[in-house]
Amino acid sequence: MTDPQVAILMLTLFIGLVLLGFPIAFTLLAMGVGFGYYAYFQGGIETVSDVFSNNIFYLLNQNTYSVMENDTLVAIPLFLFMGYVVERANIVNKLFFSLQMAARNLPGSMAIAALVTCAVFSTASGIVGAVVTLMGLLAYPAMNKAGYDKSFASGVICAGGTLGILIPPSIMLIVYAAIAELSPLRLYAAAVFPGLMLAGLYMVYVIIRVMLNPNIAPKPRAEDVPPPAKIYLDLLISFVPLTVLIMLVLGSILGGLATPAEAAAMGAMGGMVLAVIYRSFSWQKLKESVFLTAKATAMVCWLFVGSWTFASVFSYLGGHDIIEHWVLAMNLEPWQFLVLAQLIIFFLGWPLEWSEILIIFVPIFLPMLDTFGVNPYFFAMLVALNLQTSFLTPPMAMSAYYLKGVLKNDIELMDIFKGIMPYLGIVIFSMVLMYQFPGIALWLPDQLFGEYVP
Repeated sequence: MTDPQVAILMLTLFIGLVLLGFPIAFTLLAMGVGFGYYAYFQGGIETVSDVFSNNIFYLLNQNTYSVMENDTLVAIPLFLFMGYVVERANIVNKLFFSLQMAARNLPGSMAIAALVTCAVFSTASGIVGAVVTLMGLLAYPAMNKAGYDKSFASGVICAGGTLGILIPPSIMLIVYAAIAELSPLRLYAAAVFPGLMLAGLYMVYVIIRVMLNPNIAPKPRAEDVPPPAKIYLDLLISFVPLTVLIMLVLGSILGGLATPAEAAAMGAMGGMVLAVIYRSFSWQKLKESVFLTAKATAMVCWLFVGSWTFASVFSYLGGHDIIEHWVLAMNLEPWQFLVLAQLIIFFLGWPLEWSEILIIFVPIFLPMLDTFGVNPYFFAMLVALNLQTSFLTPPMAMSAYYLKGVLKNDIELMDIFKGIMPYLGIVIFSMVLMYQFPGIALWLPDQLFGEYVP
């Protein structure tokens, strides 16, 4: 077999093992080391020490070091810590119940409140699993008790929870910036309006759906509604402080006053201050937040180490070149290239997580952007929107499994799949809309940092 053929075999085996249920991070690592040993093998093993003289071990060591010392990735544990502190301060609970009362006159008021809460919490967390899990424990029981259709309620929570990888401070955008060597500030600015647009389209869909079929989302009973003064006071107390903290964090990043890591550190400290103000700060909750941050960061770091090792070996064997030559040989128009790239990423989202797609496959398309005259920040936003579908597309819709994990026997997985399908269509529609109007993604970064020049 030639090296490129070995690369394709490597990729095929990896996808097959993932579908069989093997842990993704360690599968990437094992495949990278195994095939890398073949790729870098020089021959002539005479002693035991010769077994470990292969360059794959040096590559693995360098990739691990690169992940640990990458300044951009330092923001990840800090944003994680900020999200976990805010979660344990019970601010999200207060926000959801205040919003549902304030929106009580809208069709599907609880669903609207859940989407707004997901969007706000996503900006404080950036973690899909955390948002879906928390809202599954918080919002779903409330909607179920109010008589909401189970499938409809679960779809709202799964779709709203995925906003965390698009709305800044998205961890996914930090990773993308490191991979594509783009400015994280520009990426954050480019993601603001697409994120708000997608959240807005979700809410429009909820309102229209409930207007057409009011039985899926009954209005709150009059006896359950507190006095207006209490509603707006609770909303003021829960919404304003968290919003101010988020605006300070994002504002400092977009305004160039702080790096993402510095802003994340400020946000983490602000989250602790809010927890103290709300009298929900304790040593136990702090320990839980630190533990969860360390656990999630370790998982993310191993994914990066494994993905970068796999991608390095795959590229060394010529895998990237095969795909690039195949695409360029088609003589595509720019719009055809964009459609093809997004279709490939869409289908990869079925078996793979966003980190593997970004680190292994997105670099295949990045060198072609200049050839087709595609703005890299516009392409990044299409990818960011597309990766929403990786959490919403059965049979590997991770947001559905996060929700099923906390609700257990309260709902069937097929009911969750049924509920998320309309939102999958909304994501695709938003991608088409952004393609037709690129200013949705490019206007704000151009205004803040000047027009992008390759």
